[in-house]
Amino acid sequence: MTVSMNGDSKLFKILEDLQIPFGYYEHPPAPTIEEARKYWKDIEATHCKNLFFRNHKGNKHYLVILEHTKDLSIHDLEKRLKQGKLTFASDQRMEKYLGLTPGSVTPFGLINDSAKQVHLFLDENLKRSTKISFHPCINTASLVLSFADFQRFLNSTGNTYEYIRLYD
Repeated sequence: MTVSMNGDSKLFKILEDLQIPFGYYEHPPAPTIEEARKYWKDIEATHCKNLFFRNHKGNKHYLVILEHTKDLSIHDLEKRLKQGKLTFASDQRMEKYLGLTPGSVTPFGLINDSAKQVHLFLDENLKRSTKISFHPCINTASLVLSFADFQRFLNSTGNTYEYIRLYD
């Protein structure tokens, strides 16, 4: 691995320690799905939409991950997650809990959640993926790894997570 890769060097060290190989694709900033699609067209992987929420009281935080082409209303999400009223978490909360900035949300940000405050909800359809892609904590690159290795990464974080059906 080279230090010149854009992203979180802590993340690359963790992936190396876990012996998780990955593909690394540098591109211009891609803070939105629409922008990222331009750069993903030649990358074979399931590309994901990553949404960071908090509950109404602000004492619980959730990262919701689904395939990037799927739409999901917050009202429908609230029904499916059964966590009460949800709102997008603020930029400050994103920085505090995941160490990320807007447009760079990724499950790799869990490496910064030392208190294990963020719970993940992953769409069960992602289990069908062979390879999966996320930003490496910065939106100027995409990182592709096998789904099995992504699962190993999740298990290594210590955060709680579950697979649920997020859309019909």
